[in-house]
Amino acid sequence: MAARVFVAATLLCGAAMVIASPAVAVDAALSPVPIAVLDLVYLDTSGEPRDQTQEHAARIRRFSDALRSDLERGGKFRVVTPTCGAAPCSASGEPSELVARAREAGARLLLIGGVHKQSTLIQWAKVQAVDVDAGQPVLDKLYTFRGDTDEAWERAEAFVARELAALAAPP
Repeated sequence: MAARVFVAATLLCGAAMVIASPAVAVDAALSPVPIAVLDLVYLDTSGEPRDQTQEHAARIRRFSDALRSDLERGGKFRVVTPTCGAAPCSASGEPSELVARAREAGARLLLIGGVHKQSTLIQWAKVQAVDVDAGQPVLDKLYTFRGDTDEAWERAEAFVARELAALAAPP
């Protein structure tokens, strides 16, 4: 329950914050950074009358999958999958437990976050990357995107993936 409150609180944050931390110090050409990218969570507080639960579940799943694919395809990251019991970990888990499971899976970074639909036109994507060895965030950013269409979601994911690629840039 506390993890859900944590995730919801971060999603409802109204200001973007970037923690000015250096990129993870590795030579990406020699060794991709192992990163655990958990499925993002979704929160809809738009109050729209039409039930879009299935559409949003599919979109958040595609967003998470595309983010993993784009990060790995860029060659700077190697995606690992932490497990919590018999299943992959979920972003709604206890944060300290998620960091521990990511570390056990060999990750140097843990990526968690979600999307909050405020209205028909406004959505927020909150993304946090945690250095699992230090237990400290290296990125904490809130992105906005407009629209609730497949194209809007795809553009948002591509933008977030490009921003995250900078985490593995050599110093």
